[in-house]
Amino acid sequence: MDEVDPAGESWGLPAKTEVVFLALHGEYGEDGQVQSRLETLGVPYTGTDAAGSALAFDKARSKERFQQNQVASPRGVLIDSPTSTPPDSIPAPWILKPAAQGSSVGLNRVEDETEWDTALADSLQHGGAVLCEECIQGRELTVGILDGDTLPVVEVRPKAGGYNYENKYTPGATDYFCPADLPDEVTAQVQALGLRAFEVVGARDFGRVDVMLDAESKPYILEVNTLPGMTETSLLPKAAAVAGMDFNALCQRMLELALRRN
Repeated sequence: MDEVDPAGESWGLPAKTEVVFLALHGEYGEDGQVQSRLETLGVPYTGTDAAGSALAFDKARSKERFQQNQVASPRGVLIDSPTSTPPDSIPAPWILKPAAQGSSVGLNRVEDETEWDTALADSLQHGGAVLCEECIQGRELTVGILDGDTLPVVEVRPKAGGYNYENKYTPGATDYFCPADLPDEVTAQVQALGLRAFEVVGARDFGRVDVMLDAESKPYILEVNTLPGMTETSLLPKAAAVAGMDFNALCQRMLELALRRN
């Protein structure tokens, strides 16, 4: 097995490469650019194709697709100016996040107008427009998808604040519960909505769909992750393990799904 870092556009693959296992995040990783290059090279790779990756990575475009297909998601407004004021159509608190970033980079929860300018400036500095969404108050969940099936639901509980970059990657900052302690009918509803969102953006093979569950147990789609974390402590492997599939078996299954397209 060879490792390739596509940090520069001049990257290439070793001769006779049969399949590529993608382990990337953010721009030039999740956004379809690497996938497009691999399609040009004619080499199969794990995960969603270039078009689906680009759509899922763009939070504004994917939200439009959700709305067109009656997939519940928080109300949102796209903002591209540092002098913009809070939208009248969405009451505080607000969630600000770059429209094209991964790993919760630049995500801010804004409690009121006194915090708006600072939070907006921070979110805008990560490039491009910012999506302002209504803040769904409730439980944060994630649904893993593998080969057309849903995995057990994971509940995410940050010990302080929201599930931002710091809480996601600081050891011990967040507790995870899998399967989430939910009534069976709510679990089924969350899984069904997660799978529907996954399909609507054109994702394939595997992924992770982030969901908020409000106080009335209504789920809302936050986003679809086409290349979720793949360390042994990441959420998709956690859910797969609860379903009886260890880390090695999960990776092998991902490779098999890619190779069947060859």
